[in-house]
Parts: sequence; C-alpha cells; structure tokens
Amino acid sequence: MSDQRQNVQLTLDLHPRPAGEALRRVVEATESLTARRATESPARTNRSMEEVCERGNLQEALRRVKANKGSPGIDGRTVGQLSGYLKQHWPAIREQLLTGTYRPQPVRRVAIPKPDGGVRTLGIPTVLDRFIQHAVLQVLQRQWDPTFSNHSYGFRPHRSAHQAVAQAQHYIAAGGTWVVDLDLEKFFDQVNHDKLMAQVATRIEDKRLRKLLRGFLQAGMMENGLVSPSVEGTPQGGPLSPLLSNLVLDVLDRELECRGHRFVRYADDCNIYVRSEKAGQRVMESITRFITQKLKLKVNEAKSATSNRSGSPP
Repeated sequence: MSDQRQNVQLTLDLHPRPAGEALRRVVEATESLTARRATESPARTNRSMEEVCERGNLQEALRRVKANKGSPGIDGRTVGQLSGYLKQHWPAIREQLLTGTYRPQPVRRVAIPKPDGGVRTLGIPTVLDRFIQHAVLQVLQRQWDPTFSNHSYGFRPHRSAHQAVAQAQHYIAAGGTWVVDLDLEKFFDQVNHDKLMAQVATRIEDKRLRKLLRGFLQAGMMENGLVSPSVEGTPQGGPLSPLLSNLVLDVLDRELECRGHRFVRYADDCNIYVRSEKAGQRVMESITRFITQKLKLKVNEAKSATSNRSGSPP
C-alpha cells in the first residue's frame, strides 16, 4: 500500500461436494465493473446477506483467501486449514450470518515499519473473518464501485496508480501546474464509525449486513493477549478496509466535483490542480476546513503543501 501511494505522489452454502468440485465452478466475473460514476442515487442493497452466502460468491471468496495467503489471526488458524474448517462448521456459520448473530473476532495487531520512519499498524483478521469479508466485499464492490468518482483510483477494480499519474500529467499539461497536495493524517486509524455507518445505511437496507459491518469495525485489536476496543478507524489488513475507506472519501470527491476542481485521489492522498499559487492557498484552506468539519478527519500539515510542478508528475 505504501509503495502504491509513493508511485502516485511521484508522478458456501459450502456443504461437502464430490471431490474436486469445491472450487471448480469459481465465479470469475464478479468484478466486471465500470469506473463510470452513476448519476442516480447510490446503489442500495436489500437482500444482501443472501447474496453474500450464495455458493458461487463463497467459492470465489475462498479462492481469493487462498491466493492471498497471509498470516493467521488471533486463533492461529492458517489459510491451509480453512477449507477443512468450513466443511465442518459452515452450516452453523451460515445460519449465524443469515440470522444476524455472527460476531467477528478481534484482529491481531502487527506493526510494520514505514520507509520514512515510524510504523504502520495492521490488524490481521482470522482466516475465517477474512473469508467472510471477501464474500461481503465482492457483493458490495460490484454494487458500489460504479457510483464512485472517476477521479478516485486507489484500490478499485480496473484502476491503477499508472492511470492516476497519467491523469495528473494531463491536468498539468492543461495549465494546472500548481498542485494542492493533501495528505490525511492517520486516515485509516481515524475514520469515524458513526459517520461511516450512516453512509453505509444509505446504500444497504439489509440490517443483518449493516450489523456485520459494524461488527468488523468494532471487533477490537489484540496484542500480547489483551484486546483493545475499536472506537474509530478501519484497520489496514482486512479485505473490506479499502472499500469502506473509499466510501468515506467519496464525500470528499463529491465536494471537489461540485466545486469544479480538477483532482486525482489515490486512497487517502489527494492532489488538486489549479492555475496559480493564490488559488492553491485558497483551495488548501477551504478543503482542509471541509475535511476537518464535515469528515471529522485531520490533514497532515507537515506532509500537505501547495507547490508548482511545471510539467512534473505529482
């Protein structure tokens, strides 16, 4: 994730089946999404939990968890042990999901050194929770992603850092040589749960799925055997975190579009392209105020600035 950001700135019903069939009919087309923004109201979902628990969706989620590998969560269960565990316990887990009683486990805290100093905190869910998160992600991303802004490039299907850089170069060539570079301070750690869930409620009618999403947000983080409650943030390390983060920042995208700005956003890094230093300073002050008051987030003043790129990539 850090490398991608730097690049941008530089420029089951799963009941046992006959052997071999469990993953044979994987659904490969769950992300045939467009990046075009819908002009209507954001997509709403009603019977979403049934879609999450649909066999093909679960098979694809299992395939992704296995492909991504990754470390065990707090229960020590490995990716290699997941299929066997699901064969034995899936009917009960499915019932919990469909009745809205499933409770995610706390994530395991891991500290990863940053290239520029300091550490980034990751929260590693159990492999079971990663599997369920993937199943949820596939359903929601298919419905939400087409409603997101064309200016958003991070952690979206068929969008990349290279596309973000190309768009930024286009804005600069068109005269937007003064760049307002906004960096959100500890964004993933400071997302307001209530504001996020209010946005989720405008898109999801299924109360069971809303409850499950809040459960993932508030599952807590375990370190040295002690669980700390999660009162804010979307811990990096879970499959759902990038999608929920894009949902939070879609409010910023809408505001920038309403103001007619030319901008590129990649996750929590946002560059706005203007024609003069004075305009850049004015935009910096105004958007910083919007982020603080509306989104309840903080702009990292040490890493945010207005500068003249004069044809250089962001």
